[in-house]
Amino acid sequence: MTDKVFDTAPRSPAEAPAEMPAAPLLHGPITAGRILLGASLVLIAFNLRAVFSSLSTVLPEIVHDTGLGTVWASVLTTLPVVCLGIFSFPAPGLARRFGAERVIFACMLLIAFGTALRGLGQPPSLFAGSFLAGAGIAVINVLLPGLVKRDFPRSVALMTGLYTMALCGSAAAAAAFTVPLEKALPGGWPAALAVWGLPALAAALIWTPQALGGGQGKAAARPAVRGLFRSRLAWKVTLFMGLQSAMAYMVFGWMAPMLRDRGMESATAGFILSLCVVFQMLACLAAPALAMRGRDQRGVCLLMLALGALGFAGCYWLPLSLAWIGGVLNGIGQGGLIALAMTLIILRSPDAHVAARLSSMAQGVGYILAGFGPLLAGVLRSATGSFAAPTLLFICIALVGSWAALEAGRRETVRTQDPP
Repeated sequence: MTDKVFDTAPRSPAEAPAEMPAAPLLHGPITAGRILLGASLVLIAFNLRAVFSSLSTVLPEIVHDTGLGTVWASVLTTLPVVCLGIFSFPAPGLARRFGAERVIFACMLLIAFGTALRGLGQPPSLFAGSFLAGAGIAVINVLLPGLVKRDFPRSVALMTGLYTMALCGSAAAAAAFTVPLEKALPGGWPAALAVWGLPALAAALIWTPQALGGGQGKAAARPAVRGLFRSRLAWKVTLFMGLQSAMAYMVFGWMAPMLRDRGMESATAGFILSLCVVFQMLACLAAPALAMRGRDQRGVCLLMLALGALGFAGCYWLPLSLAWIGGVLNGIGQGGLIALAMTLIILRSPDAHVAARLSSMAQGVGYILAGFGPLLAGVLRSATGSFAAPTLLFICIALVGSWAALEAGRRETVRTQDPP
């Protein structure tokens, strides 16, 4: 058994995680190439959340025009989240075989195609497009942080901050502009959904030089990580990741419909969701630094879970004129939780190799678990006729997340078995 202290010093190419092909580290002065690479990574990240929040803001129109029931609408909002879990597992193998840069390029084209396919406006195309886009997003979710660590070893904090802000920024932009696009474009909501494939296509084109030039190296041989799935701490980190993700996708999928169900105009509901995600962006930058100030991360995890739950409950129980307060509180809590979940993966890992495997476990299992959040919320909404039960479900998820955080936030690292 091992119990190492996590070393944050930059790794040499030979020490890179097995998931990422070894490549020369990009030290030295800032160059046009480095700026283009960094901008490309941020633009790619900008396309990893619009699929979710764009759909939720026009979900009532989709249900009305297509005849989908509430349960099938719940499946539609849940499908890409489940894909995030299922397709996280093959991502490392694809990167080893074809190169991370080429895989990301292919996945960006897949996201663009899947997003455009939803613009046909029929139930089969909506489900197929969501599935394809979710699969592409899942693979990039796993690979992109490794590229940041590999190619920007001296600027990990900056690039991670920009990357996380871009994730939240895409959700905020899609939440804010999908309804105005629906009203402005002649194609209505199908055209408004399809428009979000254009940034994905642009990101793929900008990434083309990286795809053509990368993927030649093979990953350094590393021993398998044994015993991770038998680690209680690893499962608590995974549970924390999955539960905070379930909360996040309940917000993306149901906050705007919940506000509209209470009588709020669609544009205003989209604005509050967008406001929520803007505060997520701010919290993403602040939460990791706050987490590093204490002895461990339990206190800050509990605080963010409480804010997230209070905010979502406020969107349901506060007067509509004050619902924006709930959106702000939820945004602070939810943004902090997203950043903390990624931070815990690093801090609970004894080295970068284990961190890569723990990340795959936490995202793969965690996102599959997260998919049940918006699905159960939709089922409860259909069964009860109101959003009171989904709101109580959200609070219960936060309470279970608090239980997981009490161990996941402790200052220790996961134990794995040394290879024979």
